[in-house]
Amino acid sequence: MSPAKLVIALTKGRILDEVLPLLEQAGVTPQEDIRNSRKLLFDSNLPNVRLMVIRGSDVPTYVELGSADIGIAGKDMILEYGSQGFYEPLDLKLARCRLMTAAAVGARLDGPRLRVASKFVNIAKRFFAEQGRQVDIIKLNGALELAPLMGLADCIVDIVDTGKTLKAHGLESRDWIADVSTRVIVNRAAMKIKHAEVQALLQRLQQAVERQQVV
Repeated sequence: MSPAKLVIALTKGRILDEVLPLLEQAGVTPQEDIRNSRKLLFDSNLPNVRLMVIRGSDVPTYVELGSADIGIAGKDMILEYGSQGFYEPLDLKLARCRLMTAAAVGARLDGPRLRVASKFVNIAKRFFAEQGRQVDIIKLNGALELAPLMGLADCIVDIVDTGKTLKAHGLESRDWIADVSTRVIVNRAAMKIKHAEVQALLQRLQQAVERQQVV
């Protein structure tokens, strides 16, 4: 019996650049140059594995609904989407950063109601609800650092790497929300129906991650 076909959804951008060498170590390589192609779906060196390249925010949707068997996305996108619809068996330990709140240096955030700007609307809502804070969430897709400077918001919820961008805009990180790295997610039905193929790939990826940590 031939192996079941697997579709792997990859995240565009920085994560793709870091994941492709790891996939290669795990024995999966695209048949053409993904980075310089306008295509979104690619054959690989393995006849039963295809790769798709999409926005990180769409990866959980494709995996939960079964259009992709496996997805590789940042933990931030998984938290924002909600992780009930799939398994999350592996941390690839790539693109590490933190989800945090940030505000103008020295700004007081003790008012009765906060205005919070973020593209991570669901994460922000959950975090402040757990804090017992009343908030108005303002959805922005970029340039979050401007929101406190221009009086649009009291604080932001965003990804923080080195903190240099915050500092350049007179902001400082405040509350830690979550550690973020690149994760593997698996469709629930695929984990059962294509168990052998999924587990074999997960094992090779795990071994590649372990080798990378040693280096």
